[in-house]
Amino acid sequence: MPARIVDLETIDVRFPTSRDLDGSDAMNEAPDYSAAYVVLHVDGTDDHAVHPATEGHGFTFTIGRGNELAVAAAEAIGKRAIGLSVDEVVNDLGGFARHLESDSQLRWLGPAKGTIHLGTAAVLNAAWDLAAKRADKPLWKLLADMSPRQIVDLVDWRYLTDVLSPDAALELLERQEPTRAERTALLQRDGYPAYTTSAGWLGYDDAKLARLCQEAVDAGWSSVKLKVGANLEDDVRRCGIARRILGPDARLMIDANQNLSVPDAIRWAEALAPFDIWWFEEPTSPDDILGHAAIAKRIAPINVATGEHAHNAVMFKQFLAADAIGICQIDACRLGGVNEAVATLLLAAAHEVPVCPHAGGVGLCELVQHLSIFDYIAVSGSLENRVIEYVDHLHEHFIDPVRMSGGRYLVPEAPGYSAEIKRDTLTHFRFPDGGAWK
Repeated sequence: MPARIVDLETIDVRFPTSRDLDGSDAMNEAPDYSAAYVVLHVDGTDDHAVHPATEGHGFTFTIGRGNELAVAAAEAIGKRAIGLSVDEVVNDLGGFARHLESDSQLRWLGPAKGTIHLGTAAVLNAAWDLAAKRADKPLWKLLADMSPRQIVDLVDWRYLTDVLSPDAALELLERQEPTRAERTALLQRDGYPAYTTSAGWLGYDDAKLARLCQEAVDAGWSSVKLKVGANLEDDVRRCGIARRILGPDARLMIDANQNLSVPDAIRWAEALAPFDIWWFEEPTSPDDILGHAAIAKRIAPINVATGEHAHNAVMFKQFLAADAIGICQIDACRLGGVNEAVATLLLAAAHEVPVCPHAGGVGLCELVQHLSIFDYIAVSGSLENRVIEYVDHLHEHFIDPVRMSGGRYLVPEAPGYSAEIKRDTLTHFRFPDGGAWK
């Protein structure tokens, strides 16, 4: 019997991180890191898989209340996968993405944005996990082993060709193809550079900030990000503490999490500039492309960074075309899964803007490491000004958690997208009836 997707399992998973203010920032004071979690179940064996994996795991990220909406969206969208043969899904993931997004009634609720798009991301991420497991490869390698034409065919180009054509993307990828093996070997030897946000959550007091900054230095971190944007006087003091402990050579970044107006963001940047800020992340509304462009022009050479709330590749197209960002921050769960992340990587490479993914949330580190590794090997071919965010939370709940050494991500080796959460964790943290919430 041909292997088919026979069931879609959805789980509302929430971790009570608000109890210790882990993840706190100017906009989100007490988040509970959460996941709208999806498992695609497969039955049947008559296919051409290298490995007979029978489950694909994926999720999208939220911070607590409302996670049930993302779960419902994933369930509504994922029904379109049930009954499809596994071969036709994993051998045409571009077509599968277009199939999921082609429901005209669901698109009315949020075409390529909003909760519907979050649900799409969860299902597509699960499909990519299944494809990588059945190919017996980690996801980064599944992507990096594709031909330039196969990579281009993953992307929905309808709204992007005025800035980047498929032929131009193909040429970009073909330039990198002959040297993929060299870059793969370098990453397997040295790892991918990272930065930590774990020291700088806004809810931490000065003593905890100082202690965590010192621990970051002792652990070999050379790039640290602080949350800002609630009180400028406090932020000046906190940046002073961080810079004193980190020393003059470490990179220091700040993140206002959308909390400021355009004039206030400029004022904040000017006040904190003496601390040698590398980038200012989410300085204002994530939808305000013109506002970001105005800020970028005024605060240079500080870079403007954004993207964790840019809900589709079209928004990134506009940010890049308007010279509104100097750092492109894709999110593996805000975008519509791997396909749209690939589209954004191509757009950023064409504009020569470094991609430094957002990973401040449960499982995001596990996912984005694959995307950045693929970007370096097959798309941009560069590590210049590129780092992946790292937060030291909740990795113990994953079957294949990230591995770090000296401020670098070690290359994942296990097949799949590193998305699978342990079954005991799913049971204990299931909302509202899991043991953690009773």
